[in-house]
Amino acid sequence: MSALFRARRAVAQCLAGSRTLSQLAELPETHQLLRQTCRDFADRELIPVASKLDREHAFPAQQIRELGAMGVMAIEVPEELGGAGMDYLAYSVAMEEISRGCASTGVVVSVNNSLYIGPVLKFGTEEQQRKWITPFTTGEKVGCFALSEPGNGSDAGAASTTARQEGDEWVLNGTKAWITNSWDASATVVFATTDRKLKHKGISAFLVPMPHPGLSLGKKEDKLGIRASSTANIILEECRVPLDSMLGPRGAGFKIAMQTLDSGRIGIAAQALGIAQASLDCAADYAHKRTAFGAPIGKLQAVQFKLADMGVALESARLLTWKAALLRDSKKPFTKEAAMAKLAASEAATFCSHQAIQILGGMGYVTDMPAERHYRDARITEIYEGTSEIQRLVIAGQILKEYQP
Repeated sequence: MSALFRARRAVAQCLAGSRTLSQLAELPETHQLLRQTCRDFADRELIPVASKLDREHAFPAQQIRELGAMGVMAIEVPEELGGAGMDYLAYSVAMEEISRGCASTGVVVSVNNSLYIGPVLKFGTEEQQRKWITPFTTGEKVGCFALSEPGNGSDAGAASTTARQEGDEWVLNGTKAWITNSWDASATVVFATTDRKLKHKGISAFLVPMPHPGLSLGKKEDKLGIRASSTANIILEECRVPLDSMLGPRGAGFKIAMQTLDSGRIGIAAQALGIAQASLDCAADYAHKRTAFGAPIGKLQAVQFKLADMGVALESARLLTWKAALLRDSKKPFTKEAAMAKLAASEAATFCSHQAIQILGGMGYVTDMPAERHYRDARITEIYEGTSEIQRLVIAGQILKEYQP
C-alpha cells in the first residue's frame, strides 16, 4: 500500500483540527508525506522521460496508471467510490510535485481530478457517481471537460452547442474546442444550451461516454507546450444520450461550470508552481556548476538577484495557492483566492522559466536542458481555465463586492 494511502486517514483527523492560515508555512505531517511520495515519483518516473514524452507528443499512460494506483488520480474522491479520500490541499501539493516532474502529466491529473471528477462528485446522483467516477480513479481511464467553443473562448455563457429532448434521449449538436485529454478520454462533461431564450441560465451539463455514436474528435493540436497531453475539438452531430445523462438540474450548467473552474484554478495554480519550481531548480543548479570570470556564476550579483526574485515569486504564489485550497477545504468562499492563486502562480511560472533561460544563456535555449521545455509549458497556465485577464476581472469583482456600501 502506498504512502499516500497510509496517510489519508490521518488527513481526516488533521482536517478536524484547528489549522490556521498562518500555519500553512509548514505543511501538516500527512501532507509532507504525500509531498515526498509524489516528489520521489516525479524524480524517478517523470523527470527522466519528460523530454521524450514532450518530443514525441506521447500520452504518459504508464505514469498515469501508476499515479492511479497511488490514489493521485482521484485524491478528493471518498474511499467508497475508489478514491484516496483526502483534501484539496493534498491535491495541490501532489499537483505541484507531479508538474515539477512533467507539466503534461500534471495537466492530465488536474483535468481528471478537478474538471471531470469534480463536478460529478458535487452535482451527480449516487448512481452517476458510481458509474462516472469509480472507473476513473485507477488511472486506467481519464475524463475531460467540454466547455469552450471555437467562437466563445472566455465567454462561457455564449454556448452554441445545443441539446434537445427527443423521447427518452437528449440529442447534442455542436463543437467544443481546446479539450484537454480529448484523444485519451473515456468520458466527458459537455455543456450545451437546452433553452436559448434563457441565455446562460439555459445551459445544462451532460455526461457522455467516449467513444460514442455522434461524437468525433478533431485533429490533435500541435501545441507550444504540454505536448504530451492531447488537445482537440470534440464534435457532436446528433449525439444521443439517455435522459439520466444530465448532470445536475436542467439549466444549472453555467453554475456547474463556474464552480468547477473555481476549483480547477487551484489545480492549475499548483501546476504552475511545479513549473516554476523546476525552473528555479534548473537555474540554481546551473549557477553552481557554470563558471565565468574564474568563479561560479552564482557568485555574480546579477544572477543572485534573478534567483532571489524567482524565489519570492514562487513562495508568494505557493502560499496563495495553499490558502485557496484551505478555504475550499473549510467550505468557505474561495473564488477570489482561487483567482489570485492562479494569476500569481501562472505569472510566477512564466517569469521563473524566463529567468532560468536567461541564467543558462545559450544552454537554456536548447533541448539538452529542460529550461526551454519549462518555458513552453509555463505559457499555457496564463491562458486555460481562465486567462490572466479573466482572473483580474474575477478578483476585482469580488473586491468591489466586499466594499459595496
